[in-house]
Amino acid sequence: MRPAIFLDRDGVLNHSDVRNGKPYAPTKFDDFKILSGTLEALNSLKKSGFSLVVITNQPDVGNGNVKKEIVDQMNADLISKLPIDVVKVCYHAQTEGCTCRKPEPGLILEAAAEIQLDLSKSYMIGDRWSDISAGKKAGCKTVLVDYNYSEKLVDQPDYKTASLTTAVDSIILQNMDI
Repeated sequence: MRPAIFLDRDGVLNHSDVRNGKPYAPTKFDDFKILSGTLEALNSLKKSGFSLVVITNQPDVGNGNVKKEIVDQMNADLISKLPIDVVKVCYHAQTEGCTCRKPEPGLILEAAAEIQLDLSKSYMIGDRWSDISAGKKAGCKTVLVDYNYSEKLVDQPDYKTASLTTAVDSIILQNMDI
């Protein structure tokens, strides 16, 4: 079983629109922009032996604010440009009570079972409290890319950092023995 890096999408891999301290996912494909340094960071993780899995909540689909096809186009763009192994998406609205929506660990556990991942040697990297809580519930180490949003953390991350690049550098240094 291999270790994995579970990655939130919006704010970690691509640009989020932050308004009044709260991040918002892009709703148009033309607004979907991969963050600088992301390809290099993910290539470093792949070379270090990690599987790369995107775990993303996309409630705008369930809320009727964006079509599923647009989100799927964004995810296909990620897969075509980055060394991603799997993308797992929760399309449910926030009020649906599903087990796949972060902070629940459903999508992490599903991906781990499908591609035989060792959660105890894996990391969840996210920019929101729900990413950290999902990673903790799944048994992963957690890394918060801290943009100082106006929301409180429910669970404390194992590491805080300012960018995906610095998160990756720390993970690679910690896991030289993989």
